[in-house]
Amino acid sequence: MTPPGQDGPSKANRKAGGTTLDPAVSAALPVLPEACKIQRHGQSGFTSTSKVTATINGETRAFFLKTGPMGDMFKGEHMSLQALHITVPTICPASLAHGQLSNSTGHFLLTEFLDIRNRIPGNTSLSLAQKLAKLHTTPAPAPGDHSTPMFGFPVTTFCGSTPQDNTFRASWAEFFAENRLGGIARAIEKKRGTDSQLKIWIDKVIAEVIPKLLRDGHLGGESGIMPVLVHGDLWSGNKAVGRVGGWNSDEEVLLDPSSCYAHSEYELGIMKMFGRFSAAFFEEYHRLVPKTEPANEYRDRMDLYELYHYLNHYALFGGSYRDSAVAVMERLYRKYGKK
Repeated sequence: MTPPGQDGPSKANRKAGGTTLDPAVSAALPVLPEACKIQRHGQSGFTSTSKVTATINGETRAFFLKTGPMGDMFKGEHMSLQALHITVPTICPASLAHGQLSNSTGHFLLTEFLDIRNRIPGNTSLSLAQKLAKLHTTPAPAPGDHSTPMFGFPVTTFCGSTPQDNTFRASWAEFFAENRLGGIARAIEKKRGTDSQLKIWIDKVIAEVIPKLLRDGHLGGESGIMPVLVHGDLWSGNKAVGRVGGWNSDEEVLLDPSSCYAHSEYELGIMKMFGRFSAAFFEEYHRLVPKTEPANEYRDRMDLYELYHYLNHYALFGGSYRDSAVAVMERLYRKYGKK
């Protein structure tokens, strides 16, 4: 999620007469700082972004660098990119390192450089719908201290600048209720102040709507649903077409993830909320990943998953997102709340 914001290298990376690479970043390559070239590249609402060029073993290579004050944000993005890249190698650039900068109190994230194209490629390894389907049909690994796959993620991730508690839970209904809707309710109160009416609506959805739509034994039938990796913030601004060094073709790729292991349809909420994913895309995707049973509740689940993002946008930006969230909650409550 990238609202209008700043771009360019952080103050820590700017010097009179040019730019220099922080030693912590060059050590991750590894090369000497003076053997690297760094220049402003792209833009981000929450971080500063640069292109790093270095000669390694006689080969000139390019990397993408983010710097900023939030180390936990970069850790979450690093682990999200790693998990996505391991599952579907051409779905995103690989993340190479993250950590504390040496010459400032800031932090960094270093990834492969994506050479952005302005056209949809004609010959790719897989279409974006196929990549997403592969991602959403690959069972999650069991966390280290559990014997079965769980819903959650090993670290906190950030949707925009909102931290997301990814504490593992066995139940998707509990995870979505407590870690997502409960978490964003607390974030709204922290950023926007007490809003009793909004809190009442969120509590109603948690208490009465989620148990109807997402409860164990109902969603997915008796067999239930399996946790799968999701990007977590897949609006149209977080997809691109480009090529990473070593790839044989241009690829449709995903950027800026805030991943967790979730219900596969959770991914689709923000995709439908902001549009720009065509009907043909969803037709291709659902041929590979059928709608979860009960299929007749699919649209209501999409509204429920969109709700989290309306609430998060209200926490981040204020404005009419509150009205949109309340409208969704009113509709769902009329259908699934106490009669």
